[in-house]
Amino acid sequence: MKGLNPQSFEDLANSRDALMLDVRHQSDFMKGHIPNSIFIGLSGGFAPWVGALVKDTKQEIILIAEPGQEKEAITRLSRVGFDHVIGYLEGGFEAWKAADRAYETIDTLSSAELAALNAEQPVQIFDVRKSGEYTASHVEGATHTPLSSINEYLEDYNQSGDLYVHCRGGYRSVIAISILKSRGIHNLINVTEGFNQMEKENFNFTKTCQN
Repeated sequence: MKGLNPQSFEDLANSRDALMLDVRHQSDFMKGHIPNSIFIGLSGGFAPWVGALVKDTKQEIILIAEPGQEKEAITRLSRVGFDHVIGYLEGGFEAWKAADRAYETIDTLSSAELAALNAEQPVQIFDVRKSGEYTASHVEGATHTPLSSINEYLEDYNQSGDLYVHCRGGYRSVIAISILKSRGIHNLINVTEGFNQMEKENFNFTKTCQN
């Protein structure tokens, strides 16, 4: 529970190679986030995804949270073995903006807009759902890059043009995009409603097993 002003937060991230973990809602992260921060929101499968994606439980972490949610984040991290939270951004992301610090956003597109675009000319769609979900049904031509092993698929994203990323509901795709952006890949667009809504749109689907 050590509050850090923006300068101290940035200094700590650089000097200690601390992971900047943003635990706000994905909609807030998309509107603005600290460059190279990783999103895993408290409102989704927080602890399981931290455990799956942050391999070293001794990794030092500094938090970006909504003011008042820092203790909850620290407690939930501790429950899965992550006891090296070394501070949080006091005042949250708004304090970062108020200090006139650089920040980034994520471009978005609705499922309906993507369907219309894809009907004109096929676009590059990336599905980060689990293997079982993808096998059950996926957009024809979509590349499967499951979130749990996203770092193994960096070469698949090493392409020009817009890359459209989706999961089932919009949580996992933002996690994936935050990781990919931290690896230097920025030509990414989040499909906001995910596959839940895409199933209702004018896509061609491939189904290889029955639900």
